[in-house]
Amino acid sequence: MATYQDQQDRQDDDSGSEASSVLHNGSVISTVPDRHGFLGGSQYTPEPKTTVPASVILRREQKWLSMLSTWEKFMTRHYKKVRERCRKGIPASVRPRAWLYLCGGQLVLQQRSDLFAQLATQNGDPRWIDDIRKDLHRQFPYHEMFVDQDGHGQQDLFTVLKAYSILNASVGYCQAQAPIAAFLLMHMPAEQAFWCLVSICDKYLAGYYSQGMETLQVDGDILFGLLKKVSPSVYKHLKKQKIEPILYMTEWFLCVFTRTLPWDTLLRVWDMFLCEGVKVVFKVALVLLKFSLSRPGVLKKCPSMYETLEVLRNPPHSIMEEEFVIHQIHRLNLTEEDFEYEHQRQLTKRRANQENVRRNQR
Repeated sequence: MATYQDQQDRQDDDSGSEASSVLHNGSVISTVPDRHGFLGGSQYTPEPKTTVPASVILRREQKWLSMLSTWEKFMTRHYKKVRERCRKGIPASVRPRAWLYLCGGQLVLQQRSDLFAQLATQNGDPRWIDDIRKDLHRQFPYHEMFVDQDGHGQQDLFTVLKAYSILNASVGYCQAQAPIAAFLLMHMPAEQAFWCLVSICDKYLAGYYSQGMETLQVDGDILFGLLKKVSPSVYKHLKKQKIEPILYMTEWFLCVFTRTLPWDTLLRVWDMFLCEGVKVVFKVALVLLKFSLSRPGVLKKCPSMYETLEVLRNPPHSIMEEEFVIHQIHRLNLTEEDFEYEHQRQLTKRRANQENVRRNQR
């Protein structure tokens, strides 16, 4: 799992690049942001992306604008078409609006149009407020929105997280919500980001941020069960070393890969995630597990849990490239029935274990 890393010193070249570098908190960053707004750090990618032809992008934009103009009707009647277009990648120009519609945030925003403003003026629970303030500067510190402590990015992030902690007081605030909220704020205004966050936390990842995280543990077991079908050799290796899924999948799932994947890959994954739901998170995790550990010679270099977890926390960049991840997701031989079967199997197994514990306590 990737963490924030200081960007290596960049040597001036003779390419005529307009970007220059300055020191920020001891690390070299560019004065010119990349296409995603990063000034440095591991996500900084100054090279322009090789994109699909402009004519194709324009055609896709027009299709999305047409869909969004009659969204509820189109989504109800032509979901498979929406899914297909999400899998191809949503054009950047319509992505913020598309995400808001896909997750249902636009509908709730219309129904409760004044709620965010009301929550923004409230003080919030002091214990959550303190935790939120401590985490603000940790979220994408090399992004132009969050580089300044008193900038609008950190202020909006505070407001969004505070508002959610008030709205859903039973959950309050979980540290993993911060990178998700920050990621959303890079694409849309605070109010829209708030309603997307509400949808993700309460619908897509319901139960993930509750105390005890039992739902996350169940999904970890489901992931491990699916891995047996996707990559028996990796499954066998992890089982032999008794590595619990919670040790490697927690940040992936809780943060929906915002602290793991390269930015272009992350955007494509989220296009699908907000359309198809949490099963996309499972599929990405399975791709990372399979190709991190199934490369030639890797398992021999992982004689213990320590080496194995190091590999999984730092997947090679080559297996996280956009086209590779998307291609491998679609190649996974997993059906809806596979997910449902494994879900029911793990729930039955967990209930049986709980019943055995109760019997032994009598």
